[in-house]
Amino acid sequence: MHKYRCPRLRPHSRISRIAPVLVLAATSCAAPLALSPPIPRRDPRTSELHGDRRIDELHWLRERDTPAVLAHLSAENAYTAAFMRRTASLERKLFGEMLDHLVEDDTSVPVLDRGYLYYDRTEQGRQHPIHCRRRDRAGAREEIVIDLNDLGRGESYIGLGDREISDDGDQLAYTIDTRGDRSYTLRTKDLRTGRAGTEQITGVTGVAWAADNRTLVYVVEDAAKRSFRVLRHTLGGAGKDALVYEETDERFSVSVARSRSGALLFIESRSETASEWRFIAADHPEETPRLVAARKPDLDYEVEHHGAHCDPHCAGPAPDDRFFIRENTHGRSFGIAVAPLADPRRANWKEIIAPQKDVMIEGLDVFAGHFVLVERAGGLPRIVIHDLDGGRPRSIEFEEPAFEVEAGSNPSFASAVYRYRYESFVTPPSVYEYDIGTDESRLLKRLTIPGYQPAEYVEERLQATAPDGTPVPITLVSRRNVDPDRPRPLLLEGYGAYGAPLPVEFSSSLLPLLDRGARFAMAHVRGGGELGKRWHDDGRMLRKMNTFTDFIAAAELLISTGRTAPDRLAIEGRSAGGLLVGAVINMRPDLFRVALAGMPFVDVLDTMLDPSLPATIAEYEEWGDPRIAEHYALMRKYSPYDNIRPQPYPAVLAQTSYNDSQVMYWEPAKWVARLRANNTGPNPILLHVNLDPAGHDGQSGRYNGLKERAFELAFVLGQLGIRD
Repeated sequence: MHKYRCPRLRPHSRISRIAPVLVLAATSCAAPLALSPPIPRRDPRTSELHGDRRIDELHWLRERDTPAVLAHLSAENAYTAAFMRRTASLERKLFGEMLDHLVEDDTSVPVLDRGYLYYDRTEQGRQHPIHCRRRDRAGAREEIVIDLNDLGRGESYIGLGDREISDDGDQLAYTIDTRGDRSYTLRTKDLRTGRAGTEQITGVTGVAWAADNRTLVYVVEDAAKRSFRVLRHTLGGAGKDALVYEETDERFSVSVARSRSGALLFIESRSETASEWRFIAADHPEETPRLVAARKPDLDYEVEHHGAHCDPHCAGPAPDDRFFIRENTHGRSFGIAVAPLADPRRANWKEIIAPQKDVMIEGLDVFAGHFVLVERAGGLPRIVIHDLDGGRPRSIEFEEPAFEVEAGSNPSFASAVYRYRYESFVTPPSVYEYDIGTDESRLLKRLTIPGYQPAEYVEERLQATAPDGTPVPITLVSRRNVDPDRPRPLLLEGYGAYGAPLPVEFSSSLLPLLDRGARFAMAHVRGGGELGKRWHDDGRMLRKMNTFTDFIAAAELLISTGRTAPDRLAIEGRSAGGLLVGAVINMRPDLFRVALAGMPFVDVLDTMLDPSLPATIAEYEEWGDPRIAEHYALMRKYSPYDNIRPQPYPAVLAQTSYNDSQVMYWEPAKWVARLRANNTGPNPILLHVNLDPAGHDGQSGRYNGLKERAFELAFVLGQLGIRD
């Protein structure tokens, strides 16, 4: 692969105190000095469906690992590197500022689990966290569970998937990806000796321990990277592992997990719109899985176990055990039901909390004496605690105009406290513990950001109006001393897919942008989950256009209120958010000056017509099935690659990874080439491809993440005329 790269464009160390830090070099090869973009050959391929004829002149870029494809991607990288030389000084400055805001030596709040305190550490100059533990007693020594820095030595990429420890605390099972394509290998480690086990099982997407400390139940993927088969393995054993369950419906994927009570192993089959659960007694992993409730269209549920006589070391479920079930049979916003473990069929579900139209129940955690719901109301999350004795529910309140709240690590079934994580655009990540008995929250730790003063920044919640009259929330942050009515450079992010809310999280890497007087905003458009399942439903399948018109409405509001202007507005989206970016710059290129698209899903029709690609079949329920004429017609209207036309486009920077298995590299490669060929304006259109191992989220490692962000923001600020 590397022989097709310009050797002098390889990354190099720039900051002496951090040897592993990599930045894109400003040196160049002879080819890019003239700043002429690469022009790929045209090789028209015609396809016709539903009476519509499409010509794809760049379909050949899908020919992975061929010299022509690698040469073109390398030429794109060379052109981008040469172009970015003009903002190299700004990029270095941005990276230095981000580094100044980074807590390099840090330790997470320890979590008590079965006699051990588990925590993560980071060390200056090291890319990855070190996962540690110590016994819960005074003077106990630290034990290294996993050090990704050591595991990743000699690797360009290292990604940790699952990390599960046996009940006795002696054995570790974990999965590692060294390519960035989500190809995980299951490994084991004896924590008593530190020695690696003999297990090397490839293609594993999930793992859980049985109660005997020697049986692993794990999931493997098929050729299309669908998690489809559950197997049982004995630690150190030889021979073929036993099949536990196989999912034959290609719309569904499988996962495994141990219940918090410790008594059960769960097997979940899930599609985009439905689910089905099975369970096994954790102390009898050889049993045939028992069904909770049979799948049916649009029946979505999640199961938690409550054992009246169970603790984390229990031998198995008690006779009066029951399930708590988050389910949508009476409303898309979900309610809570209970059912006996002995016979949990749908007919035996008893509703204890009815769905509320404007409140989405997003999560359920069950403990010995209470259960906790993570809900979303008015576009914001909240936590509600319910006693099992039917007492008054208590809600944990938050005061900022917008924020993100999520469950923390709560492994103990018998716990009388609930740990959660809180943050906002202004408040750094904070770990709290809520005492069930006193109804009080205690701050355990707030991440310290060097050089950051929260009082100097202000967060706002705005509301745009979509063309159909729907209110669209926007969250905005800026320095407090920035005139709210003066147009300023603004970076607007969007996503809008899979029912996933765009979280209002703190990011220290945005501070260099804000400190230069720019603003940052998120448009919480339909297709996401900010306002529950109806918000998702109104932005998927045949209603997908709402996602794009919502975003355009948000941009128009920010312009009309004087917060920015079209020549100062940059937009950003990753993955399905990249689809959003690609669609809106086709529809309204006049609104935007700059567009960032990370791993963008932009070749919608070609991808969704190829069932051999990962997730295509499963995602018919999100995007539609283009083999159906009505679905095809809508996709044809918004697919970014298929709707490029001659017009002036904003400046574009697209980024991708050659090994990305979620959005293939050829989508942005084709998109950029066609955009460039049709752009009638002067703005640059760039592509950067991680040819070394990297994944859907880019390179691994915290310093590499900052490097990539500095590269992106240097492009944005440079195009907006900010060079220092």
